[in-house]
Amino acid sequence: MTIIETPTGAPLAESCIPVLETERLVLRAPRIEDVAAVAELANNRKIAEMTANLPFPYRPSDAHAFVETLAATPESATFALFLKREGALCLAGMCSFGRRAPEPAPEIGYWIGEPFWGLGIATEAARAVIDYAFSETGLSLILGSARVVNPASRRVLEKCGFQWSGVGLTRVKALGASVPVDRFQLDRRTWASLRAWGSTALPRLRAPH
Repeated sequence: MTIIETPTGAPLAESCIPVLETERLVLRAPRIEDVAAVAELANNRKIAEMTANLPFPYRPSDAHAFVETLAATPESATFALFLKREGALCLAGMCSFGRRAPEPAPEIGYWIGEPFWGLGIATEAARAVIDYAFSETGLSLILGSARVVNPASRRVLEKCGFQWSGVGLTRVKALGASVPVDRFQLDRRTWASLRAWGSTALPRLRAPH
């Protein structure tokens, strides 16, 4: 796997983030032209209350600030998830990994727009991002967490090989409060032993248009 060059005019964050492709998804760095679609999909209380950083209501200005301030480092990357549908790409959510103090390792996070719930998109996207993180960076550990009232998110982590590591509290911006979460972790050795995600090897890199 190699890193493709940044298309002209793409934001700085994309300069070190490839475009990944799975059976049903294309994953790439969010762009300014995605702002309206991101705002429409993320403006959902049911999504915001299950994530740490999404405010509610979620306005176009929030989406614009999100895209403009993305930071890409060797230990962080954010991907917009696009579902392949009848020859077009439809924004379906986000998946990222990044370090949050005082955690010892980056944490994976994801949200899927409500119209796309129940399709297995979160698991497919998370596996692609995990594969990218372990195959293209020097990371040895990725963390994850899920609200105790969100069994769907917990199932995603478990299907990706994460092991339960304890409980804790996480601040949820939309609630303005800390909530209990189950914590998980996946190390490089476990990932390597479980690499048979499916019929494909690593997510394909999609050439820029």
